[in-house]
Amino acid sequence: MSEPNQIIAEMAKLDNELDAPIDWRKIGVEDYIVFVIFWILALDIFAQFFTRYVLNDSLAWTEEIARYLLIGVTFVGSITAVRKNSHIMVEFLFRFIPPKLGSTLIYIGDVGKIAFFAYTSWACFNLAGKTLQMMVSLELPKSWMYYMISVCLAAMAIRAIQVLARHIRQGGSQISLEHARHVQNG
Repeated sequence: MSEPNQIIAEMAKLDNELDAPIDWRKIGVEDYIVFVIFWILALDIFAQFFTRYVLNDSLAWTEEIARYLLIGVTFVGSITAVRKNSHIMVEFLFRFIPPKLGSTLIYIGDVGKIAFFAYTSWACFNLAGKTLQMMVSLELPKSWMYYMISVCLAAMAIRAIQVLARHIRQGGSQISLEHARHVQNG
């Protein structure tokens, strides 16, 4: 198949994927939570814009709340990224190592992610316990934010354990398995 025809075929495949019905089983609890937080953030920013530029009298708390909601979107969304195993990684190395070593490196990376998320969750929980400051514009403790981040990091550790179990069941990650197929066919 010529290159232009291959590109057209790939675009048609992508169109079919985008037009396919949503498989609700692939949507996790964290996806619903991040969706709600995102829309609360959008409403907060709209209120900030409306009061500042239309009423010419901005609400003081909207900017600070927007900052905290954005942090919430980031950390809750990261749980989704861990579940889908879509955080960035360097795939280049897998082209030059044996497939068995590639799978081993994936397992080591998965264990490293679990350890990192678990440790940072624990450290953030300890930091939250020591934080006595209040938010600037609202009478709420800042420690709530740290506790939320700690919970998100713990959830990332749990999702990373699930990813490791999936990789063990499959014999490697999608990247290492694709490389193994390429080595066998090439």
